[in-house]
Parts: sequence; C-alpha cells; structure tokens
Amino acid sequence: MSLRKLLLSIVLLSLSVNGFAQQPQRIKDLASIQGVRSNQLVGYGLVVGLPGTGEQSPFTEQSFRTMLANFGIALDPNVKPKIKNVAAVAVHAELPPFIKPGQTIDVTVSSVGEASSLQGGTLLQTMLKGLDGNVYAVAQGSLVVSGFGAQGGDGSRIIVNTPTVGRIANGALVEREVPSGLMQGDFLTLNLHQPDFSTAQALSDAINMRLGASPQNGYSIATPIDAASVRVMAPRDVGQRVGFVATIENFTFEPAEAPARVVINSRTGTIVIGREVRLLPAAITHGGLTVTISENQQVSQPNALAEGETVVTTQSIIDVNLADSRMFKFDPGVTLDQLVRAVNEVGAAPGDLMAILEALRQAGALQGELVVI
Repeated sequence: MSLRKLLLSIVLLSLSVNGFAQQPQRIKDLASIQGVRSNQLVGYGLVVGLPGTGEQSPFTEQSFRTMLANFGIALDPNVKPKIKNVAAVAVHAELPPFIKPGQTIDVTVSSVGEASSLQGGTLLQTMLKGLDGNVYAVAQGSLVVSGFGAQGGDGSRIIVNTPTVGRIANGALVEREVPSGLMQGDFLTLNLHQPDFSTAQALSDAINMRLGASPQNGYSIATPIDAASVRVMAPRDVGQRVGFVATIENFTFEPAEAPARVVINSRTGTIVIGREVRLLPAAITHGGLTVTISENQQVSQPNALAEGETVVTTQSIIDVNLADSRMFKFDPGVTLDQLVRAVNEVGAAPGDLMAILEALRQAGALQGELVVI
C-alpha cells in the first residue's frame, strides 16, 4: 500500500470510528484526583568506567576534583588529570505519588559534555532534588545504553540510536516522601483530562445518581465547579476515603460529544476529522480536480392500506472526475465524510485535502475548529 493510500485510509478509519455513538467510560479514565500527582527530580553526577569515550571539559575536571576531595584526596592544582573515562551527566527521574522511602524508581542519565558514549559506564552516587531544593532520592548503578557509535581514521562515523543517553532500572532509592493532598479536607476534586462543561455536568450527575444523592432536593455529593473540575464530598477517615475513591473511580458515564474539530499534521500528512464537523455552501477552485456534491429531497409515502407516516428523505449524489473544470460545489448539510471519500476516489494526495480544508475555514464554510500541528 502506498503512503498516500495509507494516510487517506487513516482519515476514513477515523471517520468510521467517529460514526459510533459515545460509549460509557470509567471516571478513572477521564479524570484525575487533584493533589495526586507525580513530581520531577533532577541531579548532576559523574559516570565513570568509560572505555575512553569520556571527556576533558572544565566542569568535568572540576567535578572530578571535588569528588576526590570528598574522599580526602588532594590533586596538584597545576596538574591536569587525564580523565577520558569520566563523563559529566544530568540525571532525571519521576517520583510517583504515594511512593515511600526505601522504594526504588527508574532514572535516565544524559551526557552534558563532549562524551561520545556512556556505554559501559557506572553512575556514582547522585542526589536527586525536587523543585523545592530538597533531596528526594539518591541514584547510583550501571547504565544500560541502547545506542552505539563508531568512527574511522578518515573522520567518517556512524551513530545508531543515542549512545549518550542511558537508563538505570530501579536505579534511585527514595529517601523522602512527598505529602499527598488526598486526605486533606472534606472534599475531593476530580479534574477532567479534557475540560468540557457538559462532561463535567455528566460526571457530577453520574456520581449523585449512583450514590443516591438528589441535587433537586438540596442534597448533592458531587458538584461541578467549572469545565475541568468536579468537587465530591468524601469521608474523613483514611480507610473509608480510600474505599470511597476506589468505588467512584469505577463508575461509568457517557462523556459529552467532542467539539467539532479537524486536526492536521502538516509534517506527516495525517488528517483526523471529528464527527460533528459540517460544511456550509461554498465553491472552491483547486487544481484540475472537480467534486460536485448535491442533495435531492424525496417524499416517501406509505401505501394507502398500510399504516405509517409520510416522510421526506435526503438522497446525496457525489460526482467526481479529473476533467478541466476546477470547481468544488456542495450544498448545505454535506459532511466532511462525503468530501474526503470523494477526494479519496480520485487518488488525491493528503496535501490537496489540507489545502481544501484551510480554504474552507478561511471562507467560513467549515463548521468546526481547524488545528494544524
């Protein structure tokens, strides 16, 4: 399958998926509890034991001298040590919520100097600090590096992946616990991953209904605060609050329909079109491609002896060709699904569809937000 056909197939797949009705989803998949979050840690250290792939930068030499001084070893200031097996590195990690002292976390080690590779190196004891400047973990251990590099005598070189970045599984020992906001106050706040007023109201109604609360009678357990947050009354007892959270996070409800939006990735040619996007009457000139979309109203009348009602049905007709005419024409109510399928039938490139969508937005004929990433 060609790249063009693959990209257009992705578009049509997204349209088919959007065609289904919203399905109930768990609260834990759509929202998080305020105060329950991870924290970023960072530190600076030295990797030793490199097979000549280290560096001789000034800050590496200074760090090396400081390390030796901490062990009571003083070097002559006039002597420059040869430390091609040492590299200065930045170490970072993510501290998950509720993790306790004595547990371990993974760390990532990245060269900050001129070291060509960290393969085979060992990270020496490195303190990892949080945003408040406190030490929350200490990292140390042997690196696992997936990349490698090779260089010839004539200066030619080859690098696979990234040899200057490595990881240490369970390489940091947690020394300090981060206080959690889960047990504070009489309420919990659920924050939606995608803010939406309708979804916040649906989330609040689902919790009240499942727990027997009735806002109409003045008794409400869950109350929407804004488009992103819902405040929920919770027990103060630690054990009861944990059980309460475990219960409500598995409640299911139907979130609101997503906004009418078209997302275009101009680098890859990927186009995703929401189900609610609609087109207004417009005409566009684009190359030699002609797409004509029209709708005919037909009356469906039941047999005189049969029971039923007379209804008006709509029949959409799409005509596609690559003649010299250059006009896109479509009537009210046509969906982007029909337009994309029409363009796909003649094998047009994703770039053509991007240009058409951008022109539709500028003309005010695209009912939806156009996002280019």
